[in-house]
Amino acid sequence: MKISTKGRYGLRILLDIAIYGTRDKPRMMRDIAKSQKISQKYISRLVIALRKAGFISSIRGSAGGFILAKSPEKITLLNILEAMEGPIGLLDCLTSDSVCDRSKNCPSRTLWTAVNQSVRKVFAHYTLKDLLDIHTAANIVSIEYCI
Repeated sequence: MKISTKGRYGLRILLDIAIYGTRDKPRMMRDIAKSQKISQKYISRLVIALRKAGFISSIRGSAGGFILAKSPEKITLLNILEAMEGPIGLLDCLTSDSVCDRSKNCPSRTLWTAVNQSVRKVFAHYTLKDLLDIHTAANIVSIEYCI
């Protein structure tokens, strides 16, 4: 299983909006592109899936941009990745029986299913809020001493 740029960048876009965007000051696409070093053209394609999944809302106008449509606690990494990538599966036969004639009688499918469920469980456990907390903790790198 490999997560493509769609999944990784979708997560980065949501994190950027969660960190910098507010209802009073939505995050503009050009600002996301600049801070995340992703082209505006690619972001414009990715925000369609993020908006369709209900993660973001767009505000029109000169002071417009994007805001989160849900609280970060309610958006799991599994939600994000599946909105951007489709069903998460180590093997195609785990998301569709029609891929392989042997899928119903495959002795190793039980192993692959268990591994796949574990991966999905980890992605479902972490939320956008968890990543925001990690980001906040990582930014506290220096302590100022005043004498």
